[in-house]
Amino acid sequence: MKRRHFLQLSTVAATTGIASLPSLVHAASALKELRLDYAYYSPTSLVLRRFGWLEEEFKTDGTNIKWVLSAGSNRALEYLNANSLDIGSTAGLAALLAKANGNPIKTPYIFSRPEWTALVVRKDTAIHTLADLKGKKVAATKGTDPYLFLLRALKTAGLKRSDIEHVSLQHADGRAALEQGKVDAWAGLDPHMAASELEANSRLIYRNVAFNTYGFLNVREEFLNNHGPEVSRVLRAYEKARAWIRSNPTEAAKILSEEAKVSLPVALLQIKLRSDFSNALPSNEHIQALQVAAPILQDEGLVKPGVDLSRTIRDLVDTRFAQKLITV
Repeated sequence: MKRRHFLQLSTVAATTGIASLPSLVHAASALKELRLDYAYYSPTSLVLRRFGWLEEEFKTDGTNIKWVLSAGSNRALEYLNANSLDIGSTAGLAALLAKANGNPIKTPYIFSRPEWTALVVRKDTAIHTLADLKGKKVAATKGTDPYLFLLRALKTAGLKRSDIEHVSLQHADGRAALEQGKVDAWAGLDPHMAASELEANSRLIYRNVAFNTYGFLNVREEFLNNHGPEVSRVLRAYEKARAWIRSNPTEAAKILSEEAKVSLPVALLQIKLRSDFSNALPSNEHIQALQVAAPILQDEGLVKPGVDLSRTIRDLVDTRFAQKLITV
């Protein structure tokens, strides 16, 4: 801060009380850099990045907008935990798992209600049911919705994680391993899953939209506490992108196609048939969805003993921050 500007603030502080000075200095300090992710599983982030609406919003502040690609929820959560991102896109249950294990995040916004994962096999395999997966190699990315989807799906068939051979691969590598015959099944993620369906005739042997947790836009708690107005401006930009996608789904699919380097039919499948952009405000709907899903985290020993998951869910899902920002 320039000396002259500081002296001006000091004069104001003298007339209002010296305790006002820190808040005035803070208010006068513009955010130098805003770090957020974009992800192929979050078309809203792709639209926002493509049109430069955040860059436009923060231009007069002199704030640099830094975009970081998240290949999966696990990557976004790693970046948030390491303070390499301020705002990151993940699945809801993955966010809860991270929060329960000490990642200091909150979720003030829902970027979509997707059916982005299912259990996938090759077209020529003899595997047709969940029971057929016993003893088989199954690829899934740890710390993501597909991995947790796999665990919940196995449980419905009376199987445990130890009943399969889990192969930990990032999403794109899981698709390649499946199609090359290196694994027997894969807990897929769009757009990779849609591409495997349309281009390799892969089959979905288990679908359950209720096991697909919502798209959570997470913010580091410290950043939310210190930069609430800036977060509000980000969410307004997200709202602009969400409204644009709802009015222009085909054009949004074209952006996804170009960014993710998938065919337009693959992108259309993801956006038009497997993504719901109608409800962005975190609410009891999202809290209840996590409460239903949470037991798998304890059953599989994925969280520390003694963690109160109900309390963690309430601490994670911020149902009030965006109320004034979201109208539809």
